[in-house]
Amino acid sequence: MAHTAVVAGVGPGLGASIARTFAAEGCAVGLLARSEDYLAELAAEIESDGGAALAVECDLTDPADIAAAFMTVRDEFGPVDTLVNHASAAPWKGLEAVSADEFDHALDVGPRAALHCSQEAVADMRETDGDGTVIFTGATTSVRGRENAIGFSAAKFACRGMAESMARELGPEGIHVAHVVLDGQILPADGPGDRDAEAFLDPDEIAESYWHLVEQDRSAWTLELDLRPHVESF
Repeated sequence: MAHTAVVAGVGPGLGASIARTFAAEGCAVGLLARSEDYLAELAAEIESDGGAALAVECDLTDPADIAAAFMTVRDEFGPVDTLVNHASAAPWKGLEAVSADEFDHALDVGPRAALHCSQEAVADMRETDGDGTVIFTGATTSVRGRENAIGFSAAKFACRGMAESMARELGPEGIHVAHVVLDGQILPADGPGDRDAEAFLDPDEIAESYWHLVEQDRSAWTLELDLRPHVESF
């Protein structure tokens, strides 16, 4: 089955790996983020490898911008049936240090953006045959609040709750919603430095796990997937 996928929040690292993997599996991929130049480079790379990708500059804190971005993807590739809610913002500050604006920004980029992107994508899924997949990128912080990261922790907890609620609402309609806990650090694009590479999560391998969620038969859907490096680093 051909897929039209949107990755909301694409940058170097895991977002790019997800986009490349989905394109290699035959998806037409809409790339959403604010970094227009980087998106254009990634889309050109994917297309040079025989895939289909569209760079769409989008402010994910703006619902109108999100709606326009999804319309651009639909016009190019057709209705969206796969969504990865990947965006997040992290003011690494504790209770007394974080400002109201910083806290709000973490919520705007995380759960509020995921809400609006999911509404757009699920509307497409319902108008077609009802099948589709929505994946949320989570973190250790999704299940265990992190010290001095109150905004990030709140946002990630919210996204996990949204995924669980949506899974129960949409599952009977044939729409698979899954949350992925990335329980460890992701290997940086410039390498592990002086640390053991096996202590990191490989972004390409994470992306393969995301694709497995898209392909799963509805008789055995995963609600939450916990990925961690085999070398314990937590």
